[in-house]
Amino acid sequence: MGLEADLYLLKYDMLDDCVDLFIDTFSKEPWNDIYESRKQVVDFFENHMKNNYFLGYVLKVGDELVGLSLGAKKPCLKGMEYFIDQFCISEKFQGQGAGSKFLELIESDIKKQDISTIVLTTTKGFPSEKFYLKNGFKTAVNAILLAK
Repeated sequence: MGLEADLYLLKYDMLDDCVDLFIDTFSKEPWNDIYESRKQVVDFFENHMKNNYFLGYVLKVGDELVGLSLGAKKPCLKGMEYFIDQFCISEKFQGQGAGSKFLELIESDIKKQDISTIVLTTTKGFPSEKFYLKNGFKTAVNAILLAK
């Protein structure tokens, strides 16, 4: 990515911009998410941020919010891992290496916190699957996602 990008921890004063990016990204193809209200998304973010294991990041180019990662530090048998619940890049910056740069910066930061693994889920067949595979993620062949 030719642009200079900086990583920041997600803080409450960034909430409005993050909510805007989230809604703008996930309400479009291929996700087409529909939200009851902006408050629903704000509550979603605040619930994440109240978690004592919360770890969120933003990527900025200059003053412009470009990327968002909502997640949590999660205990595992090997120590801690970073579970990414939501990850998005502004449509304006998609396909320009911003997402790969963001993951690289996150990985560097979590290593400083003795977190060596990033875990996430994504929808099979969506562009995000290809993106994560391109960035070194592997499909966990011994795991399935279940919901009830």
